[in-house]
Amino acid sequence: MIPFATVEAAEAALGRSLTFAEAAWFRYSASTPDYCLCFHNFFILFACYTLTPLPLALLELCMPAKLTAPYKLQPRVRLSLVAFLRCYTDTACVLLLLTFGPLLLIPYPVVKISGIRTGLPLPSAGEVAAQLLAYMLMEDYLGYWFHRCLHSEWFYDKIHYVHHEFRAPMGFAAAHAHWSESLVLGFAAFVSIAIVPCHITTCWIWFAIRGAVGVEIHCGFSFPFSPTKLIPFYGGAEFHDYHHHYGGKWNHSNLAPLFTFCDYIYGTHSGYRNHKAEMMKLKDTNITFKNEGFDGSESWKLE
Repeated sequence: MIPFATVEAAEAALGRSLTFAEAAWFRYSASTPDYCLCFHNFFILFACYTLTPLPLALLELCMPAKLTAPYKLQPRVRLSLVAFLRCYTDTACVLLLLTFGPLLLIPYPVVKISGIRTGLPLPSAGEVAAQLLAYMLMEDYLGYWFHRCLHSEWFYDKIHYVHHEFRAPMGFAAAHAHWSESLVLGFAAFVSIAIVPCHITTCWIWFAIRGAVGVEIHCGFSFPFSPTKLIPFYGGAEFHDYHHHYGGKWNHSNLAPLFTFCDYIYGTHSGYRNHKAEMMKLKDTNITFKNEGFDGSESWKLE
């Protein structure tokens, strides 16, 4: 809640006129309690999880397989409408139970303790960009080690196996996980924000990016024109799809959620690297292959 009764009072306190964005923020948040502003994060996450996967889900369900096959990472796997609906409803129920359960109580204390702002002035574009980059790097590092832990025998057998039920992932499978894994990830989302406090609007942007990235790396498609291919060290859908298709408790390859350098530094990229090298050898020897996924079950034909 902004501690100013009028725009004039806010401008007097800042010593300047409000920008268009700041005026809009004043109108929206002046009478809204901080607790409600904090809870927006989960509406944003839920909206991302519900809406972002829809275009590619409709593409897979409605378009002929021969048109989508060039872009599908596992073209011989075609998920049914029932599979999409089951994945969405199961995951949505878990998210809603957590959101209106323990995660209902956590955000506001974290925001207050860590010093996240809700008032004026709004952050500059440069400040937002720097903070988002810091969050991505911290999320990637912490996510790498958390994911690596989940592939130990006990954690995989008891918890992480749920996420690997879809060996050919789709966007809705991004949040398809055991409730305890979703709960820990929900808490972990605030770690980087607590370390580098920001404005609540930056927090919203970060949660939207976090949700969209999760959907993108699980989408099952790799488009050559995707703008994410321009991001240095970004793993993307192909990188993570390899992890799912070889999924299992002993699969310690391609574990990082965002970038590739953690896997490179700690040597957990070797399986994927060797796979790519084998594919290049096949091309170099003029052997054509029809890729059926990353399970090694290709059909071969000499030219």
